[in-house]
Amino acid sequence: MAADYYKILGVDKNASDDEIKKAYRKLAHKHHPDKQGGNAEKFKEINAAYQVLSDKSKRQQYDQFGAGFEQRGGGGQGFGGFGGFDFGGFSAQGGPASGWDFGEGFEDIFSDIFGGRGAGGSGGGRNAGRDIQVDTEISFEEMVSGVGRDFSLRRMTTCDVCGGNGGEPGTKEETCQTCKGAGKVQQASRSIFGSFTQVIVCPTCHGKGKTFAVKCHKCGGEGRTREQQNVHVEIPAGISDGQTISVQGQGEAGERGGRSGDLYINVHVRSHARFERKGNNLLSSEHISFSQAVLGDKIEVKTIDGSVKMKIPAGTQSGEIFRIKGQGVPELNRPHYKGDQLVTVIVDVPKNPNREQKRIIEDLGKAGL
Repeated sequence: MAADYYKILGVDKNASDDEIKKAYRKLAHKHHPDKQGGNAEKFKEINAAYQVLSDKSKRQQYDQFGAGFEQRGGGGQGFGGFGGFDFGGFSAQGGPASGWDFGEGFEDIFSDIFGGRGAGGSGGGRNAGRDIQVDTEISFEEMVSGVGRDFSLRRMTTCDVCGGNGGEPGTKEETCQTCKGAGKVQQASRSIFGSFTQVIVCPTCHGKGKTFAVKCHKCGGEGRTREQQNVHVEIPAGISDGQTISVQGQGEAGERGGRSGDLYINVHVRSHARFERKGNNLLSSEHISFSQAVLGDKIEVKTIDGSVKMKIPAGTQSGEIFRIKGQGVPELNRPHYKGDQLVTVIVDVPKNPNREQKRIIEDLGKAGL
């Protein structure tokens, strides 16, 4: 049965070029024979499919004639026999060796598979510590006022014996014998495509070019140890539900003096029984009597900070909104700029008026009210 290249890549026949490329990258990364669990035959198959579907002319002929169209007069190169080519000297920056075209984006695939970006990469980020992510819940009032939180984190921290350099105190640094002080070494890899050579960070000195004669007795040369530590973080007033705070350098310490990761705090705000937030304003409602609406009055209104008096003008209609300035939520990182409280007034109409109330209402009706 002829190969179904669309099925091999797991895309629809109407798939765009970007969808084809994305599917190819994912499968090539998964099945590359030099990776654990890789499958050489599968890798060869998906590359054959990509060679056709990534080329508009070949794809058009494939759609018309099916697999093997190059032997039906379609022209072009075949898709088998990749293993017979020698690709020595390949780098992610330089691309494949001349004389063979793997198609657009192929060097990105090899960059992902083998790591790094070729000979030009410094590898400085390889020793960086991991980021840490935590969640915390705060009350509605704490959202308005701001609050401090303590987090107990078990994380990798800089070794307090060697100071993060990985060497036993008192011992001298010496030139790394693996890379001869260069901090980088060449690595050769073989696959069904042939040989590939790339420059990687030295695995012995991790790019420093120097090593210690004796490793630190506490961290074993890694420059960090796992400790339980408390971190205090101030959550600013005005933060929104679901917002994330980033605290630089409070993640895990990097290896051998590498930069520390960051701490990310996902903040969740509990809802409030009385108030609802809309932007920097707070929404609330107050019930008044029919007589208060007609004649006017001053009522006590609860705010997030306490109670204030609010004037109800004569003739107020149910559903009218009144503004209490400065009783809303502070603007994030600008606590002196606060929103307002918007109060919706609801006029209560008696459901079961007594005899006296009915008489008064009837008199009002006769008076045209």
